Amino acid sequence: MFAGDKLNLPPTEDIQRTFIDFGKNEVISYVDYFPEIQQGRCHIYSYPSVMLYYGDISNNFRGGLFKYVRVVSLYDEHPFEHEFFLRIVQSFPSMQKVCLNNNRSQNRKQSNESNNNNQNLPVIQYSSLSELVIIDVHDDYIEEFLFDTKTYLPYNIILHINHESLQRVTNNFTRDATRINCAKINKLNLTGELKCSNSLKEYFPYAEIRYPLIH
Repeated sequence: MFAGDKLNLPPTEDIQRTFIDFGKNEVISYVDYFPEIQQGRCHIYSYPSVMLYYGDISNNFRGGLFKYVRVVSLYDEHPFEHEFFLRIVQSFPSMQKVCLNNNRSQNRKQSNESNNNNQNLPVIQYSSLSELVIIDVHDDYIEEFLFDTKTYLPYNIILHINHESLQRVTNNFTRDATRINCAKINKLNLTGELKCSNSLKEYFPYAEIRYPLIH
């Protein structure tokens, strides 16, 4: 459900009152409004849920367990902190694909790469993940997924990412903090300016690298 004006979005209580025949299932609803794109989004679902896709999750996500969901998309005009991603992986244990869209830098970012300085942050393990789309994102989220002090990726990941962003975050494919997770990528789909380098190939030793098409 979309609305161009925040005032036109129905209250949560009104939404829930329209669903009266769901038996023992709880009806959950919440409304997001994004002023930058002047768009509202209303999420309505019965819980427990059997849906396979959960789209446009924001910081307003209510949590819960969605054991059947395989594909998740994340969007917000406010930052996603590390704790948010921890909630996501706990709520979607069977999640196979994540698409992320967020251009806001993290507020509580801990950029130091040592484990000692990140010991208060649990490393997030994405046990079922096989595909990650982090193209339209701030560099902080590339660090969030590629730093081994923040995320443990499984092997054989398909990664969709902007080449220039990847080059920045990996310090031109020399950064140790991102090396372990990058070595787990088996398909690397790049967008942006076309560049082919030996350092890129060495940094992704097991990946089939697909470069942007030249028009």
